[in-house]
Amino acid sequence: MVCLGNICRSPLAEGILKSKLFRANVVIDSAGTGAYHIDEKPDNRSIAIAKINGIDITDQRARKFLVKDFDEFDIIYVMDSSNYRDVIEMARNEVDIKKVKMILNEVFPNENLDVPDPYTGGDFGFKSVYKMLDEACDIIVKKINPNG
Repeated sequence: MVCLGNICRSPLAEGILKSKLFRANVVIDSAGTGAYHIDEKPDNRSIAIAKINGIDITDQRARKFLVKDFDEFDIIYVMDSSNYRDVIEMARNEVDIKKVKMILNEVFPNENLDVPDPYTGGDFGFKSVYKMLDEACDIIVKKINPNG
């Protein structure tokens, strides 16, 4: 899961997917394309909306997306078109590029919709982002674990 600073959207996406997918052989992580918040915990508003929904993301710490992430992950979900461009620019080859997906394409195939960055807004933005990511993660879980 990748967003800009790795403190709002991608930590929520990581926490939501981890809460829904109970398989030991699946690694779920998040990162940011920017290095603005390295080693910081998620935004308090992300922590709060996750907590309201029974998810604890306080153990997460922001990190920057690295080229080696292409080797460590089969699918790289990005939150918006800017994140997509930044991650694609780091890709070494076509195999890397094929791993990068816009997360809302799970809900709205091929529409390339952005998960809006709630950072500069109020609490409501975090609620709507949570809802979007929750819906996308439901679909991702069905794809990864089709038999429940």
